[in-house]
Amino acid sequence: MTGATPFRVWITRAEPGASRTAARLRDMGLEPIVAPLLVVEPLTPALPDLAAFNALAFTSPNGVAAFAALTPRRDHPVFAVGDATAQAASAAGFSDVRSAQGDLTALARLIAASLFDAAVLIPQAETPAGDMTAALTRAGARRVRAHPLPIYRTNPTARPAPAAFDAVLIHSPRAAKLLAEHHAGRLQDVEIACISPAAAAPLAALGLHPLITKYPNEPALLAILNPTLGKRGRAV
Repeated sequence: MTGATPFRVWITRAEPGASRTAARLRDMGLEPIVAPLLVVEPLTPALPDLAAFNALAFTSPNGVAAFAALTPRRDHPVFAVGDATAQAASAAGFSDVRSAQGDLTALARLIAASLFDAAVLIPQAETPAGDMTAALTRAGARRVRAHPLPIYRTNPTARPAPAAFDAVLIHSPRAAKLLAEHHAGRLQDVEIACISPAAAAPLAALGLHPLITKYPNEPALLAILNPTLGKRGRAV
């Protein structure tokens, strides 16, 4: 990227992740615009008997935060979908944490390779992006019993799109769907970077051509921005 004026990148993900993304964008010399399309609402379900579970599986840092707020127990082994979720679990006080460094399929494969005849509690979103039980079956998990526990929900916000932006980051299929439904007219002349094929699908359905990361994590998502923005003129 050349010139003194940084490119403006709209961050659509919910807080507190949005602020962490903004800090990384500033370090890259880009101008973050934090305008989440979603807000996280923790739920307070009655927890099952935690002694009945051999491990926990987390599919997002939001799940870690919501679960940790409900119980002081930190003695279960933790399987995390990716490094950011694993870091959140370690920061919350869990000592035995393993990262699948990928997506739901990678998480299921890690669990299948690590456990046999075990019960796994999965604190997750009320409307999850994928079916962990089905993923474990596809991974060939042997007598691994998955117990989903809705622990938070994400609600749409009423925030408008930024007045001007050069790129937009999409961290989830839910955010992509909201972007496609409410802001499609603003996306024709900007770069769209998506964290997974599932996150890109609602936008591709509009005839757009979002960038998709090779790996479903934020470092990979941010890595595709600078080279791409450097090849285009800034929006005005």
